[in-house]
Amino acid sequence: MPTTDIVRGYTPGAIGRIAEMHGRYYGREWGFPSSFEALVAREVADFVDGCDPAREGLWLLDGERVLGSIALVRPRDGEPARLRWFITADAARGSGAGALLMQAAMDFARQAGYRRLYLTTFAGLDAARHLYERHGFVLTAESRDDHWGAAVNEQRFDWHA
Repeated sequence: MPTTDIVRGYTPGAIGRIAEMHGRYYGREWGFPSSFEALVAREVADFVDGCDPAREGLWLLDGERVLGSIALVRPRDGEPARLRWFITADAARGSGAGALLMQAAMDFARQAGYRRLYLTTFAGLDAARHLYERHGFVLTAESRDDHWGAAVNEQRFDWHA
Protein backbone atom coordinates (compact mmCIF):
# COMPACT_ATOMS: atom_id res chain seq x y z
CA MET A 1 0.00 0.00 0.00
CA PRO A 2 1.48 3.38 -0.98
CA THR A 3 1.81 6.16 1.52
CA THR A 4 -1.05 8.58 1.91
CA ASP A 5 1.22 11.52 2.79
CA ILE A 6 0.17 14.65 0.91
CA VAL A 7 2.87 17.28 0.31
CA ARG A 8 2.01 20.80 -0.82
CA GLY A 9 4.37 22.34 -3.33
CA TYR A 10 6.96 21.27 -5.80
CA THR A 11 9.46 18.51 -5.06
CA PRO A 12 12.37 17.63 -7.39
CA GLY A 13 11.25 15.36 -10.21
CA ALA A 14 7.56 16.19 -9.82
CA ILE A 15 7.14 17.78 -13.25
CA GLY A 16 8.49 14.73 -15.04
CA ARG A 17 6.62 12.31 -12.83
CA ILE A 18 3.26 14.09 -13.32
CA ALA A 19 3.80 14.06 -17.08
CA GLU A 20 4.86 10.40 -16.98
CA MET A 21 1.76 9.32 -15.03
CA HIS A 22 -0.47 11.13 -17.52
CA GLY A 23 1.41 9.76 -20.53
CA ARG A 24 1.36 6.18 -19.30
CA TYR A 25 -2.25 6.11 -18.17
CA TYR A 26 -3.86 8.03 -21.05
CA GLY A 27 -1.64 6.33 -23.63
CA ARG A 28 -2.40 2.84 -22.35
CA GLU A 29 -6.08 3.27 -21.51
CA TRP A 30 -7.24 5.82 -24.08
CA GLY A 31 -4.69 5.71 -26.91
CA PHE A 32 -3.47 9.29 -26.45
CA PRO A 33 -0.21 10.04 -28.32
CA SER A 34 3.11 11.24 -26.93
CA SER A 35 2.15 14.83 -27.73
CA PHE A 36 -0.33 14.65 -24.83
CA GLU A 37 2.42 13.81 -22.35
CA ALA A 38 4.60 16.56 -23.83
CA LEU A 39 1.81 19.09 -23.40
CA VAL A 40 1.28 18.06 -19.77
CA ALA A 41 5.02 18.45 -19.12
CA ARG A 42 5.08 21.95 -20.66
CA GLU A 43 1.97 23.11 -18.83
CA VAL A 44 3.04 21.74 -15.45
CA ALA A 45 6.52 23.26 -15.88
CA ASP A 46 5.01 26.65 -16.71
CA PHE A 47 2.70 26.38 -13.71
CA VAL A 48 5.51 25.48 -11.30
CA ASP A 49 7.67 28.27 -12.70
CA GLY A 50 5.04 30.97 -12.11
CA CYS A 51 2.96 29.59 -9.25
CA ASP A 52 1.55 32.17 -6.82
CA PRO A 53 1.43 30.21 -3.54
CA ALA A 54 -1.18 32.54 -2.06
CA ARG A 55 -3.64 31.81 -4.89
CA GLU A 56 -2.47 28.49 -6.38
CA GLY A 57 -1.18 25.17 -5.23
CA LEU A 58 0.25 21.82 -6.20
CA TRP A 59 -0.34 18.79 -4.00
CA LEU A 60 1.59 15.56 -4.39
CA LEU A 61 0.97 12.11 -2.99
CA ASP A 62 4.27 11.03 -1.41
CA GLY A 63 6.54 13.89 -2.42
CA GLU A 64 9.57 11.61 -2.79
CA ARG A 65 8.09 9.19 -5.32
CA VAL A 66 5.18 11.35 -6.54
CA LEU A 67 2.39 8.79 -6.72
CA GLY A 68 -0.31 11.34 -7.45
CA SER A 69 -0.99 14.99 -8.07
CA ILE A 70 -3.56 17.75 -8.25
CA ALA A 71 -3.17 21.48 -8.80
CA LEU A 72 -5.33 24.55 -8.33
CA VAL A 73 -4.62 27.22 -10.94
CA ARG A 74 -5.70 30.82 -10.27
CA PRO A 75 -8.42 32.37 -12.46
CA ARG A 76 -7.43 33.35 -16.00
CA ASP A 77 -9.19 34.78 -19.03
CA GLY A 78 -12.42 35.45 -17.15
CA GLU A 79 -12.72 31.83 -16.05
CA PRO A 80 -12.87 30.68 -12.42
CA ALA A 81 -9.91 28.98 -10.77
CA ARG A 82 -9.27 25.53 -12.23
CA LEU A 83 -8.35 22.12 -10.89
CA ARG A 84 -5.77 20.41 -13.10
CA TRP A 85 -3.44 17.41 -13.38
CA PHE A 86 -5.42 15.20 -11.02
CA ILE A 87 -4.02 11.69 -11.29
CA THR A 88 -2.75 8.83 -9.18
CA ALA A 89 -0.21 6.22 -10.17
CA ASP A 90 -1.46 2.70 -10.82
CA ALA A 91 -0.08 1.57 -7.45
CA ALA A 92 -2.15 4.19 -5.60
CA ARG A 93 -5.50 3.72 -7.36
CA GLY A 94 -8.24 2.49 -5.08
CA SER A 95 -6.31 3.39 -1.93
CA GLY A 96 -8.21 6.57 -1.10
CA ALA A 97 -5.25 8.70 -2.13
CA GLY A 98 -7.26 10.50 -4.81
CA ALA A 99 -9.80 11.54 -2.21
CA LEU A 100 -7.02 12.95 -0.03
CA LEU A 101 -5.57 14.94 -2.93
CA MET A 102 -9.00 16.29 -3.87
CA GLN A 103 -9.73 17.25 -0.27
CA ALA A 104 -6.41 19.10 0.06
CA ALA A 105 -7.11 21.16 -3.07
CA MET A 106 -10.69 21.92 -2.04
CA ASP A 107 -9.65 22.94 1.48
CA PHE A 108 -7.12 25.34 0.00
CA ALA A 109 -9.66 26.74 -2.46
CA ARG A 110 -12.03 27.55 0.38
CA GLN A 111 -9.26 29.05 2.54
CA ALA A 112 -8.10 31.18 -0.41
CA GLY A 113 -11.66 32.50 -0.76
CA TYR A 114 -12.56 30.95 -4.08
CA ARG A 115 -16.31 30.87 -4.69
CA ARG A 116 -16.14 29.14 -8.08
CA LEU A 117 -13.94 26.44 -9.59
CA TYR A 118 -14.04 24.34 -12.70
CA LEU A 119 -12.29 21.35 -14.18
CA THR A 120 -12.29 19.55 -17.49
CA THR A 121 -12.20 15.82 -17.98
CA PHE A 122 -13.98 13.30 -20.17
CA ALA A 123 -16.60 10.61 -19.83
CA GLY A 124 -15.41 7.21 -18.66
CA LEU A 125 -13.22 8.35 -15.77
CA ASP A 126 -15.86 7.20 -13.32
CA ALA A 127 -13.85 7.09 -10.08
CA ALA A 128 -12.66 10.66 -10.62
CA ARG A 129 -16.16 11.81 -11.54
CA HIS A 130 -17.47 10.32 -8.30
CA LEU A 131 -14.93 12.39 -6.34
CA TYR A 132 -15.82 15.55 -8.23
CA GLU A 133 -19.50 15.10 -7.57
CA ARG A 134 -18.90 14.22 -3.92
CA HIS A 135 -17.17 17.60 -3.59
CA GLY A 136 -20.10 19.45 -5.18
CA PHE A 137 -18.96 19.70 -8.79
CA VAL A 138 -21.76 19.55 -11.35
CA LEU A 139 -21.50 18.55 -15.02
CA THR A 140 -22.22 21.72 -17.01
CA ALA A 141 -21.06 20.92 -20.56
CA GLU A 142 -20.17 17.94 -22.70
CA SER A 143 -18.96 17.67 -26.29
CA ARG A 144 -17.34 15.10 -28.54
CA ASP A 145 -13.65 15.66 -29.27
CA ASP A 146 -10.95 13.67 -31.01
CA HIS A 147 -7.96 16.01 -31.00
CA TRP A 148 -5.85 13.46 -29.07
CA GLY A 149 -6.48 10.78 -31.67
CA ALA A 150 -9.11 9.00 -29.59
CA ALA A 151 -12.72 10.15 -29.63
CA VAL A 152 -13.87 11.12 -26.13
CA ASN A 153 -16.76 13.04 -24.64
CA GLU A 154 -15.05 16.02 -23.03
CA GLN A 155 -16.79 17.31 -19.94
CA ARG A 156 -16.72 20.46 -17.88
CA PHE A 157 -17.62 20.38 -14.20
CA ASP A 158 -18.27 23.54 -12.18
CA TRP A 159 -18.34 24.14 -8.43
CA HIS A 160 -19.92 27.07 -6.59
CA ALA A 161 -19.43 27.74 -2.89
